[in-house]
Amino acid sequence: MDDLVIEPQQVQSMIENGEKFLILDCREDLEFQAARIEGAVLIPMRQIPQRLSEIPRDQPVVVYCHAGMRSYNAASWLKQQGVNALSMSGGIDRWSIEIDPKVPRY
Repeated sequence: MDDLVIEPQQVQSMIENGEKFLILDCREDLEFQAARIEGAVLIPMRQIPQRLSEIPRDQPVVVYCHAGMRSYNAASWLKQQGVNALSMSGGIDRWSIEIDPKVPRY
C-alpha cells in the first residue's frame, strides 16, 4: 500500500469522527466552483510552494484533485517539506461516485 494514498472512505470516516485535519483542494478555481468537498480549502497546485505557510504541519493534510494525479504529486512534494500529507485516491470524481453523489461530476 502506498503510504501517500488515502481512500475516500477513510476521509469520510475522518470527517464523521470529527478528526482535525485539512482538506486541501489543489485544482484550479473554476474546478473548485464546479464541485468541491464541503470544508475544503483551495490552493491550486502551482500556488502551493508560495503558500506553504498556510498549510498546517500539526495535523494531517488530505489533498485531492479531479482524478488523483495532481494531488499525488502535491502530497509527495508537501511530504518532502515536512507536512503530513496524503493524496485522496481517485480525487473528487471518485468522491462523487462513492461518497457524495450530490457533488457534480465533470
